[in-house]
Amino acid sequence: MAKPAATVDDQKAVEAHVPQKELGPVFKAASGPAKWADERLGLATLSRPFIRKVFPDHWSFLLGEIALYSFIILLITGTFLSFWYKPSMAEIEYEGTYQLLRGVQMSESFASTLAISFDIRGGLLVRQMHHWAAALFLAAMLAHSLRVFFTGAFRKPREINWVIGVAMLMMGLIEGFAGYSLPDDLLSGTGLRFVDGLVRSIPLIGTWAEFFIFGGEFPGSLIVSRLYIVHVLLLPAIILGLIAAHLALVVYHKHTQFPGPGRNEGNVVGYPVFPVYAAKAGGFFFIVFGVLTLMGGLMQINPLWTYGPYNPAEVTAGSQPDWYMGFVEGGIRIMPNWEWHIGGTTWSWNVAIPGLGLMGLFFGLMAVYPFIEQWVTKDKSEHHIADRPRNAPTRTAFGVAAMTCYGMLWIGGGNDLVATQFRVSLNAVTYFLRVAVFVAPVLAFLITKRICIGLQRADQDRLLHGAETGIIERDPSGSYSERHAPISEGEAYTLTQHKQLPALLPAQDGDVKAKEMRIEQLRRRATRFYFIDDLRKPTRAELEEAAHHGHDDDHALTDGHDGNGNDNGHHSITSGTQQNVTHQ
Repeated sequence: MAKPAATVDDQKAVEAHVPQKELGPVFKAASGPAKWADERLGLATLSRPFIRKVFPDHWSFLLGEIALYSFIILLITGTFLSFWYKPSMAEIEYEGTYQLLRGVQMSESFASTLAISFDIRGGLLVRQMHHWAAALFLAAMLAHSLRVFFTGAFRKPREINWVIGVAMLMMGLIEGFAGYSLPDDLLSGTGLRFVDGLVRSIPLIGTWAEFFIFGGEFPGSLIVSRLYIVHVLLLPAIILGLIAAHLALVVYHKHTQFPGPGRNEGNVVGYPVFPVYAAKAGGFFFIVFGVLTLMGGLMQINPLWTYGPYNPAEVTAGSQPDWYMGFVEGGIRIMPNWEWHIGGTTWSWNVAIPGLGLMGLFFGLMAVYPFIEQWVTKDKSEHHIADRPRNAPTRTAFGVAAMTCYGMLWIGGGNDLVATQFRVSLNAVTYFLRVAVFVAPVLAFLITKRICIGLQRADQDRLLHGAETGIIERDPSGSYSERHAPISEGEAYTLTQHKQLPALLPAQDGDVKAKEMRIEQLRRRATRFYFIDDLRKPTRAELEEAAHHGHDDDHALTDGHDGNGNDNGHHSITSGTQQNVTHQ
């Protein structure tokens, strides 16, 4: 028989003692100044709400951080370059290190850029880092805006922050082009000549606008010094202000998060700013800094000494702008030669429409889209859970269509290189792109929407029938079927968390006021365009029935029939495959 367990004498028990934590030498050294500052400025009280702020964790959220860190690196490297750069178009004879250009007449700005590249220790590295950081800054902002668009993170209450982001993208594009033009080499001068044509194409006031900007006829003698002030002072200040407003609104509204267990519109699941997020963000900054340093040291960009100084009578063969200006260049290259001659004036629509009009249309549609979608849906609720792109197929299709149009224009910006590299006619490339810029986005829209609906069907099948296991079983009748495993409650919650909006029937007399009937009919037609093809989420009863049957509805594999009389070789989903059309 087992003996009873021994007991402990209370008189011999020792009270547990937790040793007091001691600060390390770094924290000890910092504690004194920190206490002194806190007693006078109240830093602990002011910073406590922020450092305990929780941010969600997802790899796509790093795109915005890359843009922020690239801008910081731009400020650091730009400050270094400004110590030696001379924003002057005064002509001098080059007597620097680069032997092939010795004795050539050039502007002081080009000569100082050569000196930075060849005579200043580390100058070429920093200059190339600056150029790569500018390209990465714009690329990260564009990728970040696509992430926000496809996940619906621009919806209430973040419409203003979306508009701020669009403004930041516009300012970044202008800032990049201004910096690109400062060296006054043949390639950047060709880009300035391009902008001169855009300015002169403005109806009625184009010539006066050119004289105002360039201080006379192109190229003038003032444009570099003016661009320098814009590049180092005006636009950086505007972008800094937009970044501060953008981040303040992110903190105020709280960051969006992807759907998942425990996540809803009223909470944020993630990590606090301090110490977790601050450590991760700091480490990521140095990763971005290190990658840009490697790019600046190992990947050549803008070797302006091979182009030479700018001469208005010359142009570099195969010259291309930086990637972010490629879509404007492409629009102008593929545009037909449309001009009007009225009252002794020339109206160059072949430049104004694809140049000025295209940029205005691009950024204008980006800025107003949140308000268009809100008008269509009449959804006034706040959204803090991001959409999965498949659950908003029409919005996703619009985004892919816009990307496709941008891509066609971007290819048009290099139509000469496409023609030479693929040994085809330049005119054939141009004519093809004139059609493709309109047809390709439509095809992309239709294909993307079908893909999204197909992914919705896959989610629905997973909800109602479980996950495919890859195990094929044969029953006594000789037919084969695949065994399915139930999905977790967390995954089911993720797949059904999104909100669905109805496609509305046409309004009837009495539904709205007579003077509002036309607008309401248009809005309801838009809801049908947006939502009529969406798959309805399975109801609670359908999910409970599927769980009750233990996911026995397997994919039949015998004789190419699905057991419902459909000769397609796949399991047929008969419930919840159509979006309700309601009359409201």
